[in-house]
Amino acid sequence: MKNKLTCEQIDALIYFYREGKLNENLAKIVKEHIESCPVCNEKYNKVSTNRQTVETVKDEKRYELFKNNLSAYIDNELDNTESIKIKKIAISNPIARQDLENIYSFKKLMYDTFEKTKNGMKDDFSQGIINQVKYGGHEAAIGSFYKLTAIFAAMILCILAGFFSLLHWL
Repeated sequence: MKNKLTCEQIDALIYFYREGKLNENLAKIVKEHIESCPVCNEKYNKVSTNRQTVETVKDEKRYELFKNNLSAYIDNELDNTESIKIKKIAISNPIARQDLENIYSFKKLMYDTFEKTKNGMKDDFSQGIINQVKYGGHEAAIGSFYKLTAIFAAMILCILAGFFSLLHWL
């Protein structure tokens, strides 16, 4: 191969050069041509800018996926495939990794605070809170319903007893 390449040849190789997929000698020849040819240099700059834009958009989409699934990941609610995606994003993206570390620190702080508070209290209200969340606060309404039903039944019995006693006197 000659040490001189045409602009058409450079055009065909420019993407491979940008990605570092050329051997050392060919990459050196392409680099020299790009540095000496203003037209190819401009093409290379556009390819680089476009590639960076595409990578930025891909990174933003990955980070958006990460943010949307972070809570489910922390709570082990994702399937294995989705969990692996989140792990890969956290490994490759420093901002995502920092978010994950912050969330784990916050979770630990919340757990420690809960345990301190729970141990410092005389009574444990956690079961009542769990029931309230589980039944949506309806256990109080259910208890009130039974009380009202009992009162209503007692009133009916009193009315019936009074009615029968009145019939007995007649």
